[in-house]
Amino acid sequence: TWHLKKIPQIVSERTFSLDSPKFEAKTKLELNSVCGIECQRKLPVPSLSDLKDFLSYETVFENGTRTLTEVNVLGLVLDPSRNKTTKRSLRKKRQIYGTDSRFSIYDKRFMTNFPFNTAVKISTGCSGILISPKHVLTAAHCLHDGKDYVKGSKRLRVGLMKTKLRGNGRKRKGAKRNRREVSEDPEVAMELKRRSKGGGRKQRRSGRKQETSDGKPSFQWTRVKSTHIPKGWFKGVSGDVALDYDYAVLELKRPHKRKYMELGISPTIKMMPGSMIHFSGFDNDRSGQLVYRFCSISDESNDLFYQYCDAEPGSTGSGVYLRLKEPNKKKWKRKIIAVYSGHQWVDVNGEQQDYNVAVRITPLKYAQICFWIHGNDENCTRG
Repeated sequence: TWHLKKIPQIVSERTFSLDSPKFEAKTKLELNSVCGIECQRKLPVPSLSDLKDFLSYETVFENGTRTLTEVNVLGLVLDPSRNKTTKRSLRKKRQIYGTDSRFSIYDKRFMTNFPFNTAVKISTGCSGILISPKHVLTAAHCLHDGKDYVKGSKRLRVGLMKTKLRGNGRKRKGAKRNRREVSEDPEVAMELKRRSKGGGRKQRRSGRKQETSDGKPSFQWTRVKSTHIPKGWFKGVSGDVALDYDYAVLELKRPHKRKYMELGISPTIKMMPGSMIHFSGFDNDRSGQLVYRFCSISDESNDLFYQYCDAEPGSTGSGVYLRLKEPNKKKWKRKIIAVYSGHQWVDVNGEQQDYNVAVRITPLKYAQICFWIHGNDENCTRG
């Protein structure tokens, strides 16, 4: 059952203008040199001043300008216990080139309906999930390498899945607009440019063939108005620091009219049915496919889940969700409880073990993401 919890309040104190980013970093879909399970157990519990610093955030706007907002945290009760992970027996190392447990979603009826339709594609090569009519949750390292914003984030786009056009690609009203939106996808822009050099007749034939392909999602690409990244991420990619703040929220320039997935506070492993989690994204090795998976969590810390869900680069930034019952109701509800960060090598009892790591949505992170969506709103008091 989903249990409502009282949420600390995040309030902005002051906002500064910063120099525009250079946007010169390269996108890294797999990170190295991060704090693992053993390292997590040794980390001190952050103080209130530390948390205020980590939860302060940068905002980058569509025109390239940037601000830093300092925040205060109200109503927080600090847990004096250390940042421990659960001690579980080690399982044998498993990689995706063993038995692949992923499912490719081909049927448009599933692909364009809840919960699969909440998965989106980020133009930098990652995935994300719809969390409001105008906001997308993804991983911070899809946009920022800890020192600078990645090249593709200056003209950031979000691809929302749409149903196939009627008429098998025949020209109809609005076709020009749809073609422009498709061409904004960096993966197909070069292909369209190449086809345009081959003459109009050849281009039309190629376009018709592309539209009639089955099992592959087509996208409506929307510009991003602003991007929020917590300050804790900027120190989170070097030295012995965890991935605790590897998340970001994108505000779309135009609202969508699709069903989105609500945020939930991440329960402990013991409170999950079968310790199972689910997420969908666009894995690079299955180009043009929506890929769904579910698995059990092997280990956890205060801020991270360590699991063996089969995943490849491209699915990074996907929303990890659970399906639990609502209090005093028979209805089941899915909520996002983590952000998939990617594959990591971590120290476990002095040995290198590989895990796929997800960043948990704690009460503090729930408060921050809710603040980004609603501002100082009463919707963020319980979650």
